[in-house]
Amino acid sequence: MPKASDLKQGTAIEINGEPYAVKQIEVRNPTSRGASTLYKIRYAHMKSKQKLDQTYKGDDFLKEADCTRIPVQFSFQDGESYTFMNLESYDQYTLNTEDLESQIAYMLEGLEGIIMLLQDDTPLGIELPTSVLLKITQTPPSMKGSSATKRTKTALLSTGLEVQVPEYIETDEIIKINTETGKFMSRA
Repeated sequence: MPKASDLKQGTAIEINGEPYAVKQIEVRNPTSRGASTLYKIRYAHMKSKQKLDQTYKGDDFLKEADCTRIPVQFSFQDGESYTFMNLESYDQYTLNTEDLESQIAYMLEGLEGIIMLLQDDTPLGIELPTSVLLKITQTPPSMKGSSATKRTKTALLSTGLEVQVPEYIETDEIIKINTETGKFMSRA
């Protein structure tokens, strides 16, 4: 049983006997003393795609949905469809853009470490690895001496995602991105 503070995008949670996937997490730190951190979670029902918002304290326990978790690799995109391959049986599963939403920006062909959530052999969604390696396709030129400062600049990545990176990072570099926060972690 995960705590609210342990949730990440794509995690499958059971609410009132129905499977929901975590789509968005907003952390709120109250300013008053003694107040606990609040987690506002936006879920999407895994079958009907209906949205649901819930708020929890960090130490609230939630029930995991009864889903089969299998390791998959992202194979290819065909229009609005994204195909994943089971790394054990080589079965293929397809999800559409609505099922993946904000996770699309982190996926490159051949990406491994993805967990597919299945219920009765029907794909419901995915859980991304904690971090992914992406190539910078466009960013302003680096500045001399900029490694001593904490200033950032915008970088466009190969998947279309825009992130803030330190000024010393250059175009064509491979960087590590946190899939939970969408922030730069380090050079690859």
